[in-house]
Amino acid sequence: MKLLVVEDEKALAQGLKFNFEQEGYTVLTAEDGPTALRYFEECYESDEESIDLVVLDLMLPGMSGYEIAKEIRRIDEVVPILVLSARALSEDKAYAFDCGTDQYMTKPFALPELLSRVKNLLKRKSVVQKAPVTTRSTPPRYHFGNVTVDFEAFEIEVDGERKSLTNLELRLLKYFIDHEGMVLTRAQILEDVWGEQSAFVTTRTIDNFVLRLRKLVEINPAEPVYIVSVRGAGYRFLPEETSE
Repeated sequence: MKLLVVEDEKALAQGLKFNFEQEGYTVLTAEDGPTALRYFEECYESDEESIDLVVLDLMLPGMSGYEIAKEIRRIDEVVPILVLSARALSEDKAYAFDCGTDQYMTKPFALPELLSRVKNLLKRKSVVQKAPVTTRSTPPRYHFGNVTVDFEAFEIEVDGERKSLTNLELRLLKYFIDHEGMVLTRAQILEDVWGEQSAFVTTRTIDNFVLRLRKLVEINPAEPVYIVSVRGAGYRFLPEETSE
């Protein structure tokens, strides 16, 4: 497991690195936001080297931890983010959670508690990674409207333009396709697509992923015709064409 520690206090960063490495983790440290995001993006592009958890300070030079959390969430909706900050006000914690963080600890902190929280976050994260979500066999290529989904290549083609999908984007789209025509609640989607990791995400995460899929497959994302909202319930996938 690989951790990213974002902390500008060098002594603390090195202390965290030492203790995490004693637990068997690989640790990267960054003293500022741009460096942290560069590390995260570089690792994210390689599935085998991706960051498994972020330990994040909030008061950093040039770029706050809140901004870093937002940018990480733009890249990866589910990687656990644990805030470690001297800020102890309830509004600080609330805003951190609004920015996408999962847990919040205040400084000074007890090392055994920190290690326990990290261990539990990583354990719950590892359970979900390859959970199956389908209910019927889906062909390698699926067509609807002007869209072709290539499940093996993790790509879609829209009007001749090919676009890459992340693992979760593909899983969610496949889930919609496998449940064509059915009204799917957010709770169902969380349980079936995110599995055990649903403890780390909210229904707003689903809405964000749906918006991303709509931008990829809909002619007009503001007026979707394929992935439509069902008021008071969730979403429904309505393809104009079926698979081959």
